[in-house]
Amino acid sequence: MEKKASEIRQWVRKNRGKAVTLLQRLVQEKSVSGKESSAQAIVIEVCRELGLEIDIWEPDSKVLKGNENFVSTRENFFDSPNVVARWKGVGGGRSLILNGHIDVVPEGERLQWDCDPYEGKIEDGKVYGRGTTDMKGGNVAMLFALEALQATGVHLKGDVIFQSVIEEESGGAGTLAAILRGYKADAVLIPEPTNMKIFPKQQGSMWFRLKVKGKSAHGGTRYEGVSAIEKLISVIARLRILEEDRNKRVKDPLYAKIPIPLPINIGKIEGGNWPSSVPDLVTLEGRIGVGPEETIHEVQEEMKQVLSRLKEADSWFAEHPVDLEWYGARWIPGGIEEEHPFVQSIKKNYKEVTQKEAILEASPWGTDGGLFTSIGKIPTVVFGPGTTEVAHHPNEYISIENMLDCAEIIALTMMDWCEKAK
Repeated sequence: MEKKASEIRQWVRKNRGKAVTLLQRLVQEKSVSGKESSAQAIVIEVCRELGLEIDIWEPDSKVLKGNENFVSTRENFFDSPNVVARWKGVGGGRSLILNGHIDVVPEGERLQWDCDPYEGKIEDGKVYGRGTTDMKGGNVAMLFALEALQATGVHLKGDVIFQSVIEEESGGAGTLAAILRGYKADAVLIPEPTNMKIFPKQQGSMWFRLKVKGKSAHGGTRYEGVSAIEKLISVIARLRILEEDRNKRVKDPLYAKIPIPLPINIGKIEGGNWPSSVPDLVTLEGRIGVGPEETIHEVQEEMKQVLSRLKEADSWFAEHPVDLEWYGARWIPGGIEEEHPFVQSIKKNYKEVTQKEAILEASPWGTDGGLFTSIGKIPTVVFGPGTTEVAHHPNEYISIENMLDCAEIIALTMMDWCEKAK
């Protein structure tokens, strides 16, 4: 390990408590959608301490609505600011965006938690709480990496642009707003919880709503009606066949260890209104994965065609077709080649820090990475501490050592990619 890398490691380990305290402070702010400002205030405070050039703004929903990639259930983003902070390089090097989202999903049923989800409890080398792994731990790793370079006297040639954005959990409006505001770089790193695996490719996903129709009748003469619930059963069976067919086409080795690379998840079903009545309408809501080489429109068309062929097996669907609606959240797929220099830089520095070979896979879930690759045309890699095995779960946590290792890797990657000034 070269001298400067060794100095960075020593600084990171010596200041472990500072990183943990910052994470606890962020977790203690319940930054669900619409309530991000208090957590962003902490981010702003840290960026000011680092002497960064700071840009704070509330995304303009009118501007965002003019872009086809905008999805959100919110009418405005009042009191939900984006924060972007630039560490200016001395010139001549490549630039890098470090992007993380500050919003978290709700904690769910508190009785399933062993601790207060917004306490930031420390136990067995882990910090517990909503957002620790998804992805405030990643945000702390980025800020800590920047501070480590400054504290050890490193100056970079290229600019580093740190972004703390809102609305990732609802489809990426915060990152889209940053792109439309003009922020560009030669690469992007997003430290989502990959369990320290490198994701050169990110799956996309989108939400859908199906309305399955029946014919109402009295439950005592149910044979005079048509149960929408029973018709739904055949619809679900067809969705399972569609999922199987789509996944048979996936040949990318980065998906080899993922059991279902492109899942179709059924997340919500509502139907019927009286126990003694035949239900005449059932609504199903779900999520479908979009492969890195696919487009949103291609997948939408495939599902549309599959549902239209239900009438071939059941004539009921000829006169009562399933209504298909695409609504709510959507994440665009994206990716870069494994041989890309930015991927190789992270891979090299992962080995430098952990003494292990890096694992490269494709993301099984959507991130803001697709917005950068498809709209910004910027090479993007998702790599970070924490794991999706606990993201969105009760008792969410992150390993402190994982977070510190990631900070060290990001610091070394900044020196590689942006180039350390002499």
